[in-house]
Amino acid sequence: MDKILEVNNLKFSFKTYGGIVQSVRGVSFDVNKGEIVGIVGESGCGKSVTAQCLVRLNPEPPGFFEEGSIKYKGKEITEMSEKELRTIRGVEIGFIFQDPMTSLNPTMKVGKQIEEIFIQRKLYNKSELKEKALEILKLVGISDGERRYNQYPHELSGGMKQRIMIAIALVGQPSVVIADEPTTSLDVTIEAQILDLLKDLQNKTKTSIILITHDLGVIAKMCDRVLVMYGGKIVESGNVDDIFYSTRHPYTSGLLGSIASLETKRGVELSPIEGTPPDLFSPPPGCPFAPRCQYAMEICYNKMPPEYEISKEHKTVCWLEHEYAPDIKLPCKIRKKSEVS
Repeated sequence: MDKILEVNNLKFSFKTYGGIVQSVRGVSFDVNKGEIVGIVGESGCGKSVTAQCLVRLNPEPPGFFEEGSIKYKGKEITEMSEKELRTIRGVEIGFIFQDPMTSLNPTMKVGKQIEEIFIQRKLYNKSELKEKALEILKLVGISDGERRYNQYPHELSGGMKQRIMIAIALVGQPSVVIADEPTTSLDVTIEAQILDLLKDLQNKTKTSIILITHDLGVIAKMCDRVLVMYGGKIVESGNVDDIFYSTRHPYTSGLLGSIASLETKRGVELSPIEGTPPDLFSPPPGCPFAPRCQYAMEICYNKMPPEYEISKEHKTVCWLEHEYAPDIKLPCKIRKKSEVS
């Protein structure tokens, strides 16, 4: 498959009064043309910082790249000037932020906000702007486009605002769209509509999507491949079946054990992951999950495990894969339909 985006050994930190926060610590992954890649993990694991690195949205300073490479269609993003980045952001790579309430300009009508993107990118002449803006509103499922075109953001519901944000992200017909927890502030019914919309648009336009979320249900519904992040690192990656049915990392297993499935009976307690995430001011020398892992061995605390390849797609970073490690089968609370009697 054609690689649209290649991230290699990305390290991004922030200088603060308390010291240096190592938010992203050696992340590597690719995004292929037309696929949806999910990045999942707890709050503070580095998934949003990683996403914003891809289009250099993190403030620099206090943020800075320690090491690594981000290539979009062979172009190195970490070395681009601000002028060069403006030709990528919103045109080649779109971004959907997690809070539509604060991402739209409250003083401008939504139609003009969409047109502003057209004008900045010099995509159409002045006489075509309104017609194209109405086309975009229709594309994202907004009915009565003429009326919505003339409304201000405060006159729209949360779900409608998020559709406008998706419209703005799609204006430049990007090759990649980064959606950073796009349904966080929405109720479950509207969330389902927004996810269906994104999936439908992706099928129509063949745009690659990077979906940032902490919700494994969203991952299961939307994604082709999954990256599980913890402590600023990717600890497991694979396709959806690998992650949900054949997990090989204790953290992923813990995440799956903490959610209810259709098979979960009433009254059964879920299993939270005990403990707290690592301090990224002073990350541990070994596996960041070791203090919370029931299978941790002495080496887990002292040395970071290498990446083990389970299959071509499925990889994990865990000492349990070492040939001398005890043979432990991680519990998987979710089973394939074929395995359910």
